[in-house]
Amino acid sequence: MSFFDKFKNVFKKDKELDAYQVGLEKTSKEFVNKISLLNGKYKKVSDEYFEELEEIFIMADIGVNTVMSFIDKLKYRVKHENIADSKDLMDIIIDEMFIIYVNNQIIVNKINYSKEGPTVILFVGVNGVGKTTSIGKIAYKLNKEGKKVLLVAGDTFRAGAIPQLQEWGKKTSCDVVYSDSKDAASVIYDGLNKAKDENYDVVLIDTAGRLQNKVNLMNELDKINKVIGKIIPSAPHETLLVIDATTGQNGIVQAKQFKEITNITGIVLTKLDGTAKGGIVLAIKENTDIPVKFVGLGEKEEDLRVFDIEKYIYGLFGGENEE
Repeated sequence: MSFFDKFKNVFKKDKELDAYQVGLEKTSKEFVNKISLLNGKYKKVSDEYFEELEEIFIMADIGVNTVMSFIDKLKYRVKHENIADSKDLMDIIIDEMFIIYVNNQIIVNKINYSKEGPTVILFVGVNGVGKTTSIGKIAYKLNKEGKKVLLVAGDTFRAGAIPQLQEWGKKTSCDVVYSDSKDAASVIYDGLNKAKDENYDVVLIDTAGRLQNKVNLMNELDKINKVIGKIIPSAPHETLLVIDATTGQNGIVQAKQFKEITNITGIVLTKLDGTAKGGIVLAIKENTDIPVKFVGLGEKEEDLRVFDIEKYIYGLFGGENEE
């Protein structure tokens, strides 16, 4: 039974699966069309076939090093499993994609909720990646799940960051803690005390997106983490890095740089629906070993989805092999 047959049986009326198919349509069209043409051009697997397949994967933004390793694994399996027909390689391609992402680990895509007191989630990322919007969408999701959510405007640097978060507060019926002070740590201090005193379930903290001067950002995040830890000793329970999928390989550079600065527990990948290079998900995991926890598959509040590797790969291939 093929990968797509399994999906048909398990996810017959899964709206989440539909969202992945629609959200990854741009990537899928490019990716699947090129592989279909390649399989039509080469009936048999050959060195020339692999060269062109390598190029297709690189163009999908999976990343050169990841692709080279991936192609080596495919060649090994072709040789040891006596595969000759290029069409028979599809299930192995899909299989190896799972292996790249999972890498013998237990993949955790859920939020790490605190057992006692409020769960604190810190959001980091450069300006313009959709950080504040992601906070709003996650607040919308958590609010719908019945959680009492507090938003903290810790980005005291970007003009418009506070009003934007306040607007999301109105949309999601969540309180917002903010201040005219430029000291982000003091705003966060006030927010966490409010969260403890008023029994909030989750605190979502926005931060400034300055990566140009890593020393300043590192110092600010150190200060923020110390303040958080002083008020809620086990916090932050998550530090989520927000990356714009349309920036391609630059997103991997950002992930590596932020990983040097602070402990990143997961990635929010925005605008995945806006790129034809959705392979960036695999490249980020391979290059940073940080799991993707949320993906943006559209502009609506509900279009920020908990990441699911199986549904992602199904969407990437567009269900082409499901007949």
